[in-house]
Amino acid sequence: MNKSLLLAWIASIAATLGSLYFSEVMHFIPCTLCWYQRIFMYPLAIILGIAAYRNDTGIYRYVLPLSIIGMMISGYHTLLQKIPYLRQFEMCTSGVPCSQDYINWLGFITIPILAFAAFTIITISLAVLARTHKRG
Repeated sequence: MNKSLLLAWIASIAATLGSLYFSEVMHFIPCTLCWYQRIFMYPLAIILGIAAYRNDTGIYRYVLPLSIIGMMISGYHTLLQKIPYLRQFEMCTSGVPCSQDYINWLGFITIPILAFAAFTIITISLAVLARTHKRG
């Protein structure tokens, strides 16, 4: 089994289970941007799991765009929470505001930063996978 593919799958499983924990156990209501991030993360857990089982190293072609888009959304969400000036451009107009911090571990770790980290790990792992796939 390819280590890069396995790491990407583990990161997607951790992010999926983490988001479900926050919403179903901690009862944090997801904002609009959180839902978009989930739309891009949840399929990754399934697709990467199947690819890891089959050792399908060509999966990066289909999964890398999802991961990059998710990383961009979570990056924007992080900036929205951390830079007060950007709150005037907030797209969450109903329900929970996207700038709300449910958690703030160590003074800077929020849910969007956790999602950004997961998407980044997946993206880097898939870029490594793509590079080794093209060589082999």
